[in-house]
Amino acid sequence: MSETTEAAPRARVGVREVAAAAGVSTQTVSRVINDHPHIRPETRERVEVAMAELGYRVNNAARALGTATTRTIGVLASDSDLFGPAAGIAALEAAARVTGRWISTAYADGADTDAVVAAAEHLLVQGVDGIVVVAPHAGTLDQLAAAKLGVPLVSLHGDASGQSAAIALAVDHLVEQGHRRIAHLSGPGAWVEAAARAGGVTAALARHGLEPGGVWEGDWSARSGAALAAPIADALRTPDAPTAIVAGNDQMALGLVAGLDALGIRVPEDVSVTGFDDNPDAAFYRPALTTVRLDVAGEARRCIEALTSGGAAPAAAEARLVVRASTARA
Repeated sequence: MSETTEAAPRARVGVREVAAAAGVSTQTVSRVINDHPHIRPETRERVEVAMAELGYRVNNAARALGTATTRTIGVLASDSDLFGPAAGIAALEAAARVTGRWISTAYADGADTDAVVAAAEHLLVQGVDGIVVVAPHAGTLDQLAAAKLGVPLVSLHGDASGQSAAIALAVDHLVEQGHRRIAHLSGPGAWVEAAARAGGVTAALARHGLEPGGVWEGDWSARSGAALAAPIADALRTPDAPTAIVAGNDQMALGLVAGLDALGIRVPEDVSVTGFDDNPDAAFYRPALTTVRLDVAGEARRCIEALTSGGAAPAAAEARLVVRASTARA
C-alpha cells in the first residue's frame, strides 16, 4: 500500500515580497499592477519578472481598495441555454480578457422584475465596474435604470436598428428569389431582440411593396418551431399561402423544418425557410440553413470598451447573409 504525502501549502506572496525581489518600493509595485502610465519600462519589466518568479497573483479585491475598480465586468443574463445568449456571454468573456478583465455572471428570468434587480444587486456586491445585459426582455433596462445601480449599464445587441437591418437581409434574399408572400416566425414578443427582428421583417416587406404573409410567435426553441409546424402547414395549403418563412432564430427554423417534413411538406421545394444567428450547427441541418450571421465578437468588444473607457470601439462588422440549401426560387 503506497503512502501519499500532502505538499505543504505555499506561503501567499504579497506586494512586499515582490517589491523586495525587484528592488523597488511597494508603491511602485502597486503602480505596475494598476497600469500606471508613468513607470519606466525597465522598472515595469523588473517588477513583472519578480511577480512571475514568485508566483504572485493579483488580488482584485485588494487592488480595488486603492483604485476604486475590481477590473471585473458584471454580466446579467437570461435564457443562457439558447445559442444567442450563450454565444454573447462567451464573446464578452473573451473581449474582457483581452483588456485584462474578467466577467462575473448572474442569471435571472428576464420577465421577473424582482429577480432581475436582485441579480444586478448581487453583481454590485462583487464590486463590478459595470454591467452588460444579455438577451433583455422589454422593460428590463428600464427596471435596472430605475434601480439606480450606480455603475455604467449597456446591453449586448441593444441597437434595435442593427437587428432590424440584419434580418432584412433574409427578406431581401427571398424577394430576389421571386418570393412575394413571405411569413415570419418570430421570437417571444417580450424580448427586445424579437420585437426588433419582427419590425425589421415588416419594414423590409413594406420597402418591397409587400404585406406580411402570416405571423406566428415561438419561444426561440426548436420545440416551439416544431409545434407551430401544424398551423403553418394549414396556412401553406390555402390559395394565398406563403412561399417562404423568415424565422427569428436558427433553432426555431430547425424545429419548423423538422415539423413540416413530418407533415410531408418539403423545404425548400414547397416552402423556403431562413434562420438567424448562424449557429455552429446551421450548416449541418438538413437542408443546410440559409441564415444571417451577426458579429457577436465585435458587439462584445464595443460593450467592454464602453464600460471600461467610455469610448467607442471600432464598429462591429455588418451582419452577413449566409445562403445555403433551405431557400430556393419561388
